[in-house]
Amino acid sequence: MDPREIRGLLEQVKQGRLTVDQGLDRLKHLPYEDMGFVKIDHHRHLRKGFAEVVYCAGKTVEQVQKIMEALAKTSSNIMGTRATQEMYQAVLEVIPDAEYHSLARLITVRRGEQTTVGNILVACAGTSDLPVAEEAALTAEMMGGKVDRLYDAGVAGIHRLLMNRDKLDAAKVVIVVAGMEGALASVVGGLVDKPVIAVPTSVGYGASFNGLAALLAMLNTCSSGVTVVNIDNGFGAGYAAALINRIGE
Repeated sequence: MDPREIRGLLEQVKQGRLTVDQGLDRLKHLPYEDMGFVKIDHHRHLRKGFAEVVYCAGKTVEQVQKIMEALAKTSSNIMGTRATQEMYQAVLEVIPDAEYHSLARLITVRRGEQTTVGNILVACAGTSDLPVAEEAALTAEMMGGKVDRLYDAGVAGIHRLLMNRDKLDAAKVVIVVAGMEGALASVVGGLVDKPVIAVPTSVGYGASFNGLAALLAMLNTCSSGVTVVNIDNGFGAGYAAALINRIGE
């Protein structure tokens, strides 16, 4: 539940426009709503600043639909990750303003005006890394971050990165998405004086071991200030970057 809604509810009780019992009825789903197959954490927005995010992979279409519908009743902005087109069509039946981002495999619902803050740069090595990069970028945007993108700037053509030093310098936090040998994170980490969140992707030939080579390279970087998330975890990187980006705003 959005903190603004909680405050408004309490003001209505204080002013006598709602009875205490009516106020309690509005809050009955806090801290969570038990739907049998899932316990929805409606309290998360109050604790974390953003509603619970639905990981759609492994869930049925009907489960995703019901979870998203329940979240939409109490939260203004919600998101489902790793979603299919079929899941989106089911969600659209109950949430007409839902959007689907096919490249990032995200379902999003945005309501009301959203003020963006800070400056997050999402840089990726190659076009094959775009699904993970867009997952990171859209997650950060959903959480109120101002996001800039620098795509297809891998080390095989490092001039594409160096010619965009202005974007690196302007960022408050940088997300670097790369597969193959994952070298881009070390290069960026050596150029900037801000946090770098590295995301290894499962892009590459056999010896990349589905992203393990990039993960190990990023974990072993000699560039200070580089933090690494799991393989293909664009969501985790975008969420962390958004939290960092809020500091001081």
